[in-house]
Amino acid sequence: MGVNSVTLVGRAGRDPEVRYFESGSMVANLTMAVNRRSRDEEPDWFNLEIWGKQAQVAADYVKKGALLGIIGSFKLDRWTDRSSGEERSKPVIRVDRLELLGSKRDNQESSGNFGGQASDEDIPF
Repeated sequence: MGVNSVTLVGRAGRDPEVRYFESGSMVANLTMAVNRRSRDEEPDWFNLEIWGKQAQVAADYVKKGALLGIIGSFKLDRWTDRSSGEERSKPVIRVDRLELLGSKRDNQESSGNFGGQASDEDIPF
């Protein structure tokens, strides 16, 4: 029996790149940085691939810096480089479930909407 399950919490490294297909399906690709336990260490970076309705959620709501939780599976994309003819590969996490974890304020700040008036939702009491 094999198990291929990946669970990560981290921040989006860039806005999602979205592609639409004639079949009506869509895919969103982005990177995610996951901090290590020690602040002195560099974060680990992961390539994410999100399909279907979850891809639409990513396209609509995920911006660079957004706090995300994902559940998915590991896969290895393989292809032949057109210019050199060499075999290439890239590890990818295929996301089955995407959770937007940051607060509304975090999401606004990650999309560049800094400043402005605080709403009733931002007031803690």
